[in-house]
Amino acid sequence: MAALRRKFGEDYQVVNTNRGSTFPSAPVKKKRQRFVDKNGRCNVQHGNLGGETSRYLSDLFTTLVDLKWRWNLLIFILTYTIAWLVMASMWWIIAYIRGDLNHGHDASYTPCVANVYNFPSAFLFFIETEATIGYGYRYITEKCPEGIILFLFQSLLGSIVDAFLIGCMFIKMSQPKKRAETLMFSQDAVISQRDGKLCLMFRVGNLRNSHMVSAQIRCKLIKSRQTPEGEFLPLDQCELDVGFGTGADQLFLVSPLTICHEINPKSPFFDLSQRSLMNEQFEIVVILEGIVETTGMTCQARTSYTEDEVLWGHRFLPVMSLEEGFFRVDYSQFHSTFEVPTPPYSVKEYEEKSPLPSPLVTPHRERVFSMDCLEAGEDGAHPGSASCKLPSKLQKMSSSGREDLQRKVLRLSSQQSEKASSTGDLPLKLQRLGSSPGQVDGEARFHLKSLKVGFQPMAMSTGDLHQRSLPPTPAAIPTHPPGPPHTPGGRPEDNLPPKLRKMNADR
Repeated sequence: MAALRRKFGEDYQVVNTNRGSTFPSAPVKKKRQRFVDKNGRCNVQHGNLGGETSRYLSDLFTTLVDLKWRWNLLIFILTYTIAWLVMASMWWIIAYIRGDLNHGHDASYTPCVANVYNFPSAFLFFIETEATIGYGYRYITEKCPEGIILFLFQSLLGSIVDAFLIGCMFIKMSQPKKRAETLMFSQDAVISQRDGKLCLMFRVGNLRNSHMVSAQIRCKLIKSRQTPEGEFLPLDQCELDVGFGTGADQLFLVSPLTICHEINPKSPFFDLSQRSLMNEQFEIVVILEGIVETTGMTCQARTSYTEDEVLWGHRFLPVMSLEEGFFRVDYSQFHSTFEVPTPPYSVKEYEEKSPLPSPLVTPHRERVFSMDCLEAGEDGAHPGSASCKLPSKLQKMSSSGREDLQRKVLRLSSQQSEKASSTGDLPLKLQRLGSSPGQVDGEARFHLKSLKVGFQPMAMSTGDLHQRSLPPTPAAIPTHPPGPPHTPGGRPEDNLPPKLRKMNADR
């Protein structure tokens, strides 16, 4: 005990879960009827079959194999005894009809079967023939054709009876049911946390050195329930996932293994807590199947756990230890458990009590508006802007010449081996020039520098070009009218559209 506490901590207490021990803290429940016993026997009896009993005779061989041993031995003995008596009587009847019984000691008389003069001698002759003993004292003569025919019938009938009864006994003796006696299940199942998840666990083990080939385990939850439509389903069967999707149900059963069922929203134990476990009524049926390595026959072992055999907040005690050159399994601790800290509430309650995750903050992405949208929004936001002060003719001319201005700006930028972008991707300064004309100020003329981007071998999207071209802080909006980029050797007014130059001259 001291060694175990040093290994697992002082808070852990080893609990012996043998059926002989009692738990003073747990209330004593009335023993209820099980669907499957601990040894795997199903407590189901079929009654009121009516005329369906004839189906058992149609499959007579399987019926004899399924019978208990005492009935098999009784049928075996009675079948041979009756067959021997019937065949011996037939030999005695032939001897009686031919009159061989009256000439038993007459040396000049040739009987059907030599030295058969009563029923015991006829019975001995049949046994010697059937068992092929052949003492040589009793034998069939050639003067008896009916005896030869009976001898052939006896040989055929004896072979059929031997094959049927001996085969039935051989199959019954070689059944792998006794192999299941060396497959162990823990007497109790436990509920505790594993890898941060609440799990239902039990333990299986193989006492023999011969392996179970292709061993697979399945679990069924037997519980009565009522459907939303009002239908009552007694002993409804529900599948428990023990790793079917991950392959954990395929066992390499060399040493004891702990089978785990994760309690999640898909599990029938999703709302099971420590308190509700005391009021539940269910049964977990465990089925272990595999191929016996020595005989190649399929073996199935079964057991079950009721609600009072499920321990909340327990864990199985380790049974494996490393020795010099091998691993040792201590089966004396196979059924032992120890207590571990486990939340008393269900997984459903835990998920409801846990704080909801904060919504993901989507990264802010600046929208790239077209020139028309930006101008419409800015005109509404700045009703007193310079564009509103322009004459109606100038406003009309500026809107009509906007597209020509954009084409010229893009043409100039492409001629200097810069990256091209749409007008919606241009800086806000350029986009506002078409809608906010003012007096031409030579100092405030923008240059093509504002459109330049670093040269890269790969093409960039217009959205990336827009983000790079925008300054980190909004720049002051110029109030002078739009003009073409500054070109050396000429005035910027010369590059304006003719109509716009005329309007400026009129002003």
